[in-house]
Amino acid sequence: MKLAVMQPYLFPYIGYFQLMYAANLFLIYDDVNYIKRGFVNRNNVLSANGVTRFTVPVPGASQNKLFCELEFSDDVDKALKTIAHCYAKAPYFNDVFPLVQETLEFGIDSGDRSIAAVCQKGFESIFAYLGVEKEFKKTSELDYDREAGPCERLIALSHKFDADCYINAPGGRKLYDAKDFAEQGLELKFIESLPVEYPQGEAEFTPNLSIIDVLMNCSPDEVKRLLQRYQLA
Repeated sequence: MKLAVMQPYLFPYIGYFQLMYAANLFLIYDDVNYIKRGFVNRNNVLSANGVTRFTVPVPGASQNKLFCELEFSDDVDKALKTIAHCYAKAPYFNDVFPLVQETLEFGIDSGDRSIAAVCQKGFESIFAYLGVEKEFKKTSELDYDREAGPCERLIALSHKFDADCYINAPGGRKLYDAKDFAEQGLELKFIESLPVEYPQGEAEFTPNLSIIDVLMNCSPDEVKRLLQRYQLA
């Protein structure tokens, strides 16, 4: 069983989705420190004028707080208007925009606007739209040794679910050694994205935009084909 763990991001780029696609179980790492000035609560989409950014505020955001201690603001109108303006004429707008809106507005009525909950809603909705079954859990809801070091925490989470392979993003090569995992009966793999390109209207291709751009421009079958453009090494 392949396990992957990553902090929650709102509609991240396709490489993040490839990591989820490659894993049998994906853990949303929401009991670690928040990443400020990153792409947790914002991302880039494509308008007629070029790359455009949408943002959902996170009140009280601080790197001294955990993800699970923070929530998205209810103020999502500007983000929705930006996305609608960019993709109103996109071939799959009518299918995808309701999914985006439902995600961004998730929890407004119930009061649960936690970063992980909203992001998980987006992940689940997208994979359901693609017809791909995926399992997600939040690490804040799990019982494991949170006082352990970064590597030991990942090994503990892998053992908790009887995983035999842990998959990490490429940046983890600087942090983790396959030998440490092997000593604990685990195979460590790093995911590497292969070149991904798809139609973006009449514009010159711009890579690494939010997954929203992929979904708006590609059919579900085409998206699944792009999600398979990776290798594990």
